Amino acid sequence: MEVRVSVGDKFRLAAKALGHKVTQYRLSTGRTKVLETKCGKVKGMERKTFYDGESYYSFEGIPYAKPPIGELRFRAPQPAEPWQGVKDCTHTRSQPLQRNAILNTVEGSEDCLYINVYAKQLESPQPLPVMVWIFGGGFQIGGATRDIYGPDYFMKHNVLLVTFNYRLGALGFLSLKDPELQVPGNAGLKDQVLALRWVRDHIASFNGDVNNITLMGESAGAASANILMHTEQTRGLFHRAIVQSGSALCEWATQPNRNAPQRLAKRLGYKHSEKDSDADLLQFLRTASGHQLAQHCNEIVSQEEHRNYEIIAFGPVVEPYVAEDCVVPRPQLELLASAWGNELPLIIGGTSFEGLFSYQSTLQDKEYMLSAFEPLLPKPVRDTIDAKEMQEQLERLKLAYFEDVKRDSMELFECLRVLSVKNFWHGIHRTLLARAAYAPSTPTYLYRFDMDSPHFNHYRMLKCGRQVRGVCHADDLSYMFYMLLSSKLDKSTPEYRTIERLIGMWTAFATNGNPNCQHTESAQWEPLRPGGSELCLNISEQLEFKLLPESKEFVVWDSFYTRESLY
Repeated sequence: MEVRVSVGDKFRLAAKALGHKVTQYRLSTGRTKVLETKCGKVKGMERKTFYDGESYYSFEGIPYAKPPIGELRFRAPQPAEPWQGVKDCTHTRSQPLQRNAILNTVEGSEDCLYINVYAKQLESPQPLPVMVWIFGGGFQIGGATRDIYGPDYFMKHNVLLVTFNYRLGALGFLSLKDPELQVPGNAGLKDQVLALRWVRDHIASFNGDVNNITLMGESAGAASANILMHTEQTRGLFHRAIVQSGSALCEWATQPNRNAPQRLAKRLGYKHSEKDSDADLLQFLRTASGHQLAQHCNEIVSQEEHRNYEIIAFGPVVEPYVAEDCVVPRPQLELLASAWGNELPLIIGGTSFEGLFSYQSTLQDKEYMLSAFEPLLPKPVRDTIDAKEMQEQLERLKLAYFEDVKRDSMELFECLRVLSVKNFWHGIHRTLLARAAYAPSTPTYLYRFDMDSPHFNHYRMLKCGRQVRGVCHADDLSYMFYMLLSSKLDKSTPEYRTIERLIGMWTAFATNGNPNCQHTESAQWEPLRPGGSELCLNISEQLEFKLLPESKEFVVWDSFYTRESLY
């Protein structure tokens, strides 16, 4: 039996444990609206925004695929079938099945492939720009819910916001080599592809402009968006991209072959023999309950792998064979030069202290993590060099960061600063190098989110407590989406101005491909110039267009790679 605990419950409990106040603001007019789509009629609801009570229309829980259960478990999604009558789309459906690490419970449902559409207007002289959001969570947790991704800030502008669920963990990313089984992996990415096809085919019914779609995502959602820029499966399905705190070239974005399916099955009691085939393994995993799969999915990651920063058990893979619905046929490096997404304008960047993401995990294994320098080197590099080269690389790293090649340990925040670049910023930098090489005439805008609020950077407070400062991985989400931890700000505060600036820039980019707007008058944001410096828009209490502070660190990280393996 699946235990249904909502994302909202998770945030409420985590927030209360840390002493945070949880808001309960949900205002609707009670008026409903029925629209005709190609699959059938949907009933949505008129709602009001958090601050000014402006009206918008909400259609939640629209099926975009058949329930991925039974024979469809682990496989590519199939389009939803048309329905009769009016489907009630006035509330969200269950999030994808997953394990809540805070509560140690399983939540969500395998029947999770639903999409939400929020429209400022359903009628206008011209259809509205469409912004499609892919949530993050390491391909293991998350969901498209108003409890975390409330559309209120976007609904001050004439746009459509689309959010959707995709499968997570083993259910979304199990990969087997036998072509006859039709489980090559990346089902979660294929969910995303199908969701984008649904947008193409249906968004006009909601007053959306099918010729003006911007794909955006954060963390695993950013890596997903970037991967979707490289696959032919999505050619023409979107026209711009916003990639936040991740990229396809981040080390965690593509999983190595660690026999994860076999390890998960063994964890669930599978008695393996040498005669067993992938078909036997699949049959066993199909008989397991979704609750079991979600509960034990990440337990197969060993302590050694954790210490090597290999924390994702199931995620995107290079598919072992190319089928009709293949999303990742080759390593991302091999796809960059010919990627259709090189034609798309791009905003990309991250937060100023991404490494705070690892605050808790580093403290939990402090003695080892603060004295272990070798795992800081990129794993693809470590796997291809000998002991002598390893020592040279480590000395280079220590000299760059600590000016002392004999350094045998780090302070906590020194380590976290290195992890900012290792896990996030260097992957972003490599993506910028690829854009300069393969998309030199296409606009690429670089940003750095640096708004260090003592009370409004919710992810940092949940992850690190109230005593730590800095702009953590995912802190920008507090300024994009109304969520359960959001408090009502005075409009004169720097936090509210940051909401207006960030949403203003993102919606301007979605509208016309240029993020400059009335909220950026103090600093003109220019696209990068091939061969030029990495100039970014630093988004803090003030806006400043300047050299990316992390760029000086990229020199040593670039030196770990050959030119051919860098981009």
